[in-house]
Amino acid sequence: MPITRGATKKLRQDKKRKKQNLIVKKAVISAVKKLKLNPNLKNLSETYSLLDSTRKKKIFHKNKVARLKSNLSKLLTKKKVTKPVENKKTPRKISKDQKKK
Repeated sequence: MPITRGATKKLRQDKKRKKQNLIVKKAVISAVKKLKLNPNLKNLSETYSLLDSTRKKKIFHKNKVARLKSNLSKLLTKKKVTKPVENKKTPRKISKDQKKK
């Protein structure tokens, strides 16, 4: 229980900020889920915008935002499956001396 007037005001502010931050966090989580269900550029840009705003407001740490953005961008890029390169042996060149024989 805060004793001074300043402490009670700080407690009020903290409660108000916590509610607002939870609303923003839930919006981000729902946007991420929406993107995972339907990955397209429109959803990606909306999610990026939300993540950038949470970073600016210091709701999420910058590394967390970077990690989320990186993982979400991987949803859109398809991994190319490449065949392993076989070691092909080139035919041996015949020298002029061997051709004469």
